[in-house]
Amino acid sequence: MLLAGKGKGRRQRLLRLSVDQRSLPPGIVLSSTALVWLLGLSQIFGYGTMYYSFSILAADIAGGLGWPVAWLWGSFSLALLAGGLVAPLVGQRIDRHGAGLVMAVGSGLSALTLLAAAMAPNAIVFSIALVAMQVASAMVFYDAAFAALVQATGSQARLRITHLTLIAGFASTIFWPLTSWLHGVLGWREILLAFALANVAVCLPIHAVIAMQHRRLFAASAVVPADELPVVDEETVPAALRRRVLWLVTIGFALSGFALSAMLTEMVPLLTALGLGGSALVASTLFGPAQVLVRFVNMLIGLRRHPMLATLIGLGMLPLAILLLMASAPLTLGAVAFAVLLGFGSGLKSIVQGTLPLALFGSASYGARLGYMAMARQGLAAVAPFVLAVLVDGAGPRWALLAISAVAALGVCAMGLVAWLTSRSAPQSLAEEG
Repeated sequence: MLLAGKGKGRRQRLLRLSVDQRSLPPGIVLSSTALVWLLGLSQIFGYGTMYYSFSILAADIAGGLGWPVAWLWGSFSLALLAGGLVAPLVGQRIDRHGAGLVMAVGSGLSALTLLAAAMAPNAIVFSIALVAMQVASAMVFYDAAFAALVQATGSQARLRITHLTLIAGFASTIFWPLTSWLHGVLGWREILLAFALANVAVCLPIHAVIAMQHRRLFAASAVVPADELPVVDEETVPAALRRRVLWLVTIGFALSGFALSAMLTEMVPLLTALGLGGSALVASTLFGPAQVLVRFVNMLIGLRRHPMLATLIGLGMLPLAILLLMASAPLTLGAVAFAVLLGFGSGLKSIVQGTLPLALFGSASYGARLGYMAMARQGLAAVAPFVLAVLVDGAGPRWALLAISAVAALGVCAMGLVAWLTSRSAPQSLAEEG
């Protein structure tokens, strides 16, 4: 059952993490800016080594292990599903022990699973390592990093989450070409071994420092009077609506995530099937820069408004982009517009998945709440590429696009209902802030 944002004790723990840095005992002190940059670096390495690199190495791995590529992708989908299933448990541990400690443990496990995958003697062992890798990723990817920022920065969390996604948005831009270059000089086993070392050398120390600061913040809170503790975000959804709104938000993100996962996994083959030929790869390269651009724009003009506005705009761009591609193919200009709009929608979605739950339900039980949402989101995302492939084979690419856009539109409808319910019960909650 999804959490409804209760838990005074957990709220007090979060309050304690936002004390004045001057009250801290001696030791390493990370400013909010330093924390964001360090987490951003760890996200780039985490996503780059355990997610984006797989598409580059999959064919070589399958050949080396004697498996069809489709079976290997099936193992990857199973791994994503496993990561979603453990996300609620990870979120609960984050609330209880702090995000830094959980992320430090996750970095160690990430390195071990990459090492196991590099040394796998057969496809079965590799698949087991892949599943374990995605379980570890639930401890270090965005949801855990968002929780770390909420715990450490309190009322600044929305701004800091936006900064983090802006930095981490370069993960694909860096690791797709980097992995391709490494693949030209090393085998896939050596590359995975290097990635394991990178997690030990880069991510583990960063998360260990954050964990140590987390412990110091707890220690400092014991000598700070309660009335001097800064206020962190509280829930704005009335108790009578909280569970319904939580379900709708979860469904909205999950349905939109399903559509986005389907399109990203099959983007280049789908554009090629629609007759774009060599333009398919060119258009797809615009997706990453579009994500970064929209995050930068949101940082400049979107932070003074409730994140529901960015949510509706971002999720609304997904079905619009898919319908535009369906209507314009095989025109290159249409494919370019599709890739840019899809990048805009994806870029905003990655931000509001952290900021909207914070604005609606407050910071109490934040980690666990994101975990339950991730379970639903990753469960649908894991099966999306398979569903799209079946639709393309059975009905053709245009009908498949229509069906995927309909799913994305249902996600927008769910969020629209959330906006209506919350504005009806508290009209000021969606008004301009500040």
